[in-house]
Amino acid sequence: MIGDLMIDEYIYGSAERISPEAPVPVVKVDYKRYRLGGAANVLNNIYALNGKGFLCGVVGNDEMGIEFTNETKPLGIDSRGIIIERDRKTTVKTRIIANQRQQVVRYDQEERKGITHSSKKKILSYLKDKFNGVSALIISDYEKGTISTALLKEILPLAKRKGLITCVDHPKLNNHTSYKNRVTIITPNKKEAARVSGIEIEGRRGVVKAGKKLLKFLACDAVLITRGEEGMTLFERRKDKVTHIPTKAKEVYDVTGAGDTVIAVLTMALAVGASYEEAARISNHAAGIAVSKLGTATVTSKELINSITADPF
Repeated sequence: MIGDLMIDEYIYGSAERISPEAPVPVVKVDYKRYRLGGAANVLNNIYALNGKGFLCGVVGNDEMGIEFTNETKPLGIDSRGIIIERDRKTTVKTRIIANQRQQVVRYDQEERKGITHSSKKKILSYLKDKFNGVSALIISDYEKGTISTALLKEILPLAKRKGLITCVDHPKLNNHTSYKNRVTIITPNKKEAARVSGIEIEGRRGVVKAGKKLLKFLACDAVLITRGEEGMTLFERRKDKVTHIPTKAKEVYDVTGAGDTVIAVLTMALAVGASYEEAARISNHAAGIAVSKLGTATVTSKELINSITADPF
């Protein structure tokens, strides 16, 4: 697992009046909670389903960088993959939650700059070692600077030589050509698929057009476009098949981190031999569970089994 690392900070409180200074609620803070975000949330989802993996990315030499490392300790994650940069701010997404359910505002503290040459060398050294004992690689690009064209040119050929299943979440326009002939599956959301394909997506026809273009250009085995409340659409190269999968969400409280859940479950399913359609349908169930929870959430094996049992493929 390599990608942008971040902390999700939740500030919980009660809102009982409107500010006299502006038409906004006044939130009386009760407590704060920190959760692993970004690529770390993907790995958190894997561990929640009793999987194992490694984590590689960059944090700053600051208070939140320390908090991030502390949050990984209960999982037993190898901290050697967490590279600390002296002059970098750790990415923090802060959400203020009123009365347990209502998100009042979110504000981000981040730096969208590329990692240093030294950090790149440390990442490559770490990955070369880890690639010997894993079956899959997940790349999670939130465009915070960890994933660059130069880095991809080094790690993708190595992953391919090792025979790894390589899954890419949040493919970006500036990097997407690096994935050509080198990855197994990409999982863009509708906005990302439109941007990378250059096709404006309106309705199912636009989704199909964009997905087919991405599949042909990138020459990957499959493309899975996540479409929020409309579900997912899977494109498979070998079967020349398009499969529309309706959402399994019954109640939607918070879509935060749903894409992380999808890529985590999808990759785990592929790693144990599931077909692309089976893996997509399983991850769709997992996403439906994740969005029913408040905040950056994970899904347990019991929840996933119960969901599939109640509503099979």
